[in-house]
Amino acid sequence: MVSGPVRVASAFAPGHITGAFRPVSQIRDPRGRGSVGAGVVLELGVLATARYCPGGRRKVTVTADRPVPLPISADVARRLLGDRAGGLDVRLRHQLPIGQGFGTSASGSLATALAVASVLGGSRTKAIATAHLADLFGGGGLGGVAAILGGGIEVRRRPGIPPFGTIVHTPVASSFLVGIVGPPIPSAGILADPRALARITRAAEGWERIGRHPTLGELFSMGERFTERAGLGPTPVRAVLRGLRRRGATAFQPMFGQSFAALPRSTLDRARIVEWLARSGVPTVELNASPTGPRTG
Repeated sequence: MVSGPVRVASAFAPGHITGAFRPVSQIRDPRGRGSVGAGVVLELGVLATARYCPGGRRKVTVTADRPVPLPISADVARRLLGDRAGGLDVRLRHQLPIGQGFGTSASGSLATALAVASVLGGSRTKAIATAHLADLFGGGGLGGVAAILGGGIEVRRRPGIPPFGTIVHTPVASSFLVGIVGPPIPSAGILADPRALARITRAAEGWERIGRHPTLGELFSMGERFTERAGLGPTPVRAVLRGLRRRGATAFQPMFGQSFAALPRSTLDRARIVEWLARSGVPTVELNASPTGPRTG
């Protein structure tokens, strides 16, 4: 039996909200599948801490700070451990709500992959690919891992992770509001529904006009159009979006949450919107875009 000292490593992967996307699944190599579109990478995300005890019985445990199932991150950990003996324990800490369109499945799988690769001395490239495939086939999302490999506004020109995919990142300094309107929406059911995917594909028509280096205003305007065309928002979400727009914000539904992202047009509009949301009992926070993608250590 080979044994050694316990090793510990950590990694962080940012969350993400999608302004618009079009699924792409026809690529032979699944590393080149996912989606094209655009979104913004968030300053908050998922922190993973991996602890590996070499030797002994092979065992993988993945837990979180919340009592939720973690099949995608657990799949990542098992695949990266491979046939090594020993115990691998991964602990996740979520800084964003789960199931609300903030990309927590992608950030959880990528944070797990990078922490495990670091603790095992594995390849970062393999870790990213493993996270992408687990999120893709596990029903978490279509291209979330590729989107958060950098910070700011991201534009996915070609689907998949590099070198298959092409993602352009643009720094952005402005903040914006996000809030929760209702309970989580599981993404797996929507992504498995051909009719929903057809609606999403039609709604994304013309997204390419956003350009390679868009502003936050352009991104939010695209997200607003995509939200209205896709028509996937539950009634409470649609009602809040209408209220936000009447009070001077560009607002859209992050896919696929009962949530909103809003960009007030002025300081006065922001104050009016924050007051209205507080009176309405809608939990809201102000976020910035992340300046960078994932990090280890």
